[in-house]
Amino acid sequence: MIVDDHSGIREMLRSLLASPGIELSECADGAEALSVYDDFRPDWVFMDNVMKEVDGLSATRSILNAFPEARVLMVSEDDIEQLRRAARVAGACAFVTKDYLLKALTHHQGAPLHELEPLWTRAM
Repeated sequence: MIVDDHSGIREMLRSLLASPGIELSECADGAEALSVYDDFRPDWVFMDNVMKEVDGLSATRSILNAFPEARVLMVSEDDIEQLRRAARVAGACAFVTKDYLLKALTHHQGAPLHELEPLWTRAM
């Protein structure tokens, strides 16, 4: 699941994550992600941290309260230690900058999702 209020980022991530057997869902904000998560049950949530209605940290906490098995990757424009800590406290499995994620996915485009997981789980 891709959660970002910028349609261009969602579109870019969708194209980079696309591979056989991958089903993706896009949400424009944290509130939409909360309503879609239960029906979609994604392997990973790529969660932007700054959004207008419900921010990524709040949405992450809410998703994990309802679905403790959820795996959320917090994605941010900024690489700030305080934000990394806040993401961990909210329950995110990992934190990456958008630049890092886009470069990593571009380099490994088309790879199965399970092969991509080490790219961001080491980054927390």
